[in-house]
Amino acid sequence: MSQPSGKGPGSLPVLALAISASIALWGILDPSGLGHVASTAVSAQFASRGWFIMLEASGILFVAIFLALSRFGDIRLGPDDAKPDFSTPAWIAMLFAAGMGVGLLFYGAAEPLTHFETLRQFSPDAKAAGEALFVTYLNWGFHAWAIYGVVALIIAYFAFRRGGRLLLSAPLLDAFGTAAWVRGLAWLFDLLSIVAIAVGLAGSLAMGVFQIQTGLAGLLGVGNPANLTLPIFVAMCVAFTVPLRRDLGDGMARLSNAAMLIAIGLLAYLVILGPTSYIMNGIVSGFGRYLFHALPAGFSTVEFFGPEIENWFQDWTLNYMIWWLAWSPFVGIFIARISRGRTIREFLAGVIVVPTLFSVLWFGGFGGLGFFDGLREDAALSAINQQNLDATTFALLEKFPLDMLTRTATVIAAFLFVVTSVVSAGFTLAMIGAGGEENPSPRLRTIWGGVLGALGLAMIFVGDIGVVRSIIALSAIAFVFIVPVLVICLFRSLRRETRS
Repeated sequence: MSQPSGKGPGSLPVLALAISASIALWGILDPSGLGHVASTAVSAQFASRGWFIMLEASGILFVAIFLALSRFGDIRLGPDDAKPDFSTPAWIAMLFAAGMGVGLLFYGAAEPLTHFETLRQFSPDAKAAGEALFVTYLNWGFHAWAIYGVVALIIAYFAFRRGGRLLLSAPLLDAFGTAAWVRGLAWLFDLLSIVAIAVGLAGSLAMGVFQIQTGLAGLLGVGNPANLTLPIFVAMCVAFTVPLRRDLGDGMARLSNAAMLIAIGLLAYLVILGPTSYIMNGIVSGFGRYLFHALPAGFSTVEFFGPEIENWFQDWTLNYMIWWLAWSPFVGIFIARISRGRTIREFLAGVIVVPTLFSVLWFGGFGGLGFFDGLREDAALSAINQQNLDATTFALLEKFPLDMLTRTATVIAAFLFVVTSVVSAGFTLAMIGAGGEENPSPRLRTIWGGVLGALGLAMIFVGDIGVVRSIIALSAIAFVFIVPVLVICLFRSLRRETRS
């Protein structure tokens, strides 16, 4: 396999670092300017290409279903006798923590309640609650994990089966050769993947800081949560620097397992102590509705509705699909790195089905509690949610016994999820910068950890989660066009392999 770069071995990481540092500097010096540019550009893209984004997300899901059910599903990601590097539980915990982690804690009750407040203007409350849960499942379920899974599968297949490198450029070089235009395009793919990874992860870091400072302020009795921003950010930087300098399996597996155990324990505690029958009824009916309507809903573009629904659709579903595309290089390369030896069928089932089922339980549990408060009690959570999304999860926990313990556990889990995401991204960025090296040097990983910290600080200065999501979306617009090219490369090589 030839070198993925067509511009010299040192040009890619240097330029990527320069671009990432420039974005960080812009965000630190002029956060409102960066936010305005991103919001304006993304709104224009959504207005003109929203249909294409939804078509692509649904197309990727159909590709995943076809690959899992076809004869290609038996192909192993590596030699025919390869064995997985990690146990299945550790593998699932790592991919899940890297892929969504802190977003689950942040949006668990907040997102279903937000959709509910919008949809109840057009439907009876009971129907609006069901529709709100369905939209949340659509945003976090099969489509999201299909994007992650297919990109990760492509990277793993060309790295471990075709002898390439863990880079987005490897499929292009393998499928189309090493002509000058191919090498130039491959180099551009790697550059854009680095920028998207860095910006996307920085947004997640900022979101984690916002939620942690809100929870910690409540625990410590601090009146203004913003007073805790800097100490939390510094603690996070220290925490992710340590595992970045250690072996991937050693650091990530321990942190991911701890975070997932806390999250699972928290969910079980709330379901058992809460209105269990009410929650489980909502989960069962919501999952059934989602299972049978997910595929057609993936083609929805709210084409005949007014501006209010159009803006809501763009701010949430379209933004999520772009968000998953933004994270797909990072999560894809990382998942590929830990998935050697699994068959395509096993890989897709693990990456798409298992996390989706957990998302159904998670949002069904937290969303059900939010709906119970809004439909059966005083709707205090909805009022808090409209004022501050960061505080919704903690306000929900305060309604239960041992709330000091559960709120502390949530802060710890959010902290661990952010740390595991930064560690994963630091490894991934270092791997790309080192030309696809599976175990890049601790020094290079630490440098990228510093860049991610600076970008995260810029996102914190922006201060608005909606604007942060627009910045992430802007960094990922190119992947709307890159991912279909990668899928074409995969099918070209799979057909060649099966014919031979």
